Amino acid sequence: MDWQIFYLSVIQSLTEFLPVSSSGHLILFSKILRLPDQGLVVDISLHLGTLLAVVAYFFPTVLKLIKGVFSKGEGRTLLLKLIIGTLPAVAAGGLLSSFIEQSLRSPYIIACTSIFFGVLLYVADSSNPGEKTIGDITFKNAFVIGCFQALALIPGTSRSGITMTAGRFLKLKRKDAAEFSMLLSMPVIFAGGLFMVLKTFLKGDAVILNAGLAWGVLTSFIFGLLAISFLMKWLKKASFAPFAVYRVFLGIGLIVYLAG
Repeated sequence: MDWQIFYLSVIQSLTEFLPVSSSGHLILFSKILRLPDQGLVVDISLHLGTLLAVVAYFFPTVLKLIKGVFSKGEGRTLLLKLIIGTLPAVAAGGLLSSFIEQSLRSPYIIACTSIFFGVLLYVADSSNPGEKTIGDITFKNAFVIGCFQALALIPGTSRSGITMTAGRFLKLKRKDAAEFSMLLSMPVIFAGGLFMVLKTFLKGDAVILNAGLAWGVLTSFIFGLLAISFLMKWLKKASFAPFAVYRVFLGIGLIVYLAG
């Protein structure tokens, strides 16, 4: 087994659904330990394990979404909202992925985005009591959350964190903001993975198929399920504050580390 990929897969799965930035932690792991940057191909491959985790955890809802393809009802409405919420990130990713990969995978950027979006999460969570459920999300709300999600292309932002932040600003209950965020991750991760697979094959690079990544996907799946279960139980009785504080201290600690 490639132990670097194994460690990365554990980090990926534990941070993908918690609002602390999985991509930021993946990049920092390599930078601090002076390992080669694993690149976006490995990042996206590890995301596939967490995609399977969210599908497994929300399987009844996923079945409703599948039924929504063929018949009208609650499943189709939610499916349309997820599609609308996905479009901004897909468009931004298609236009900016090369620039981001070459210019923004920097520890300094991760430190700043970790602090800024951590504070933003705290403000959104503490200033809104939250009374709406997923059923109350309008198509306009879904698009707004999708626009926030596009910001997650910047390393350190956290896809789950920024979408949960948007949900809280829109007065969603914490648990519902988290659930919609996780459901919204499915088409984005799938689209991102498909894009990277096509890009990899066009380059003649088969890294996405090697055995080490297969173990990484499996590990991401197992730990992803644990992370989702933990977060959903946590939000039934507590707030996002600890995650926001963690992000701020992570950013400050990183700046001190880099300065030293």
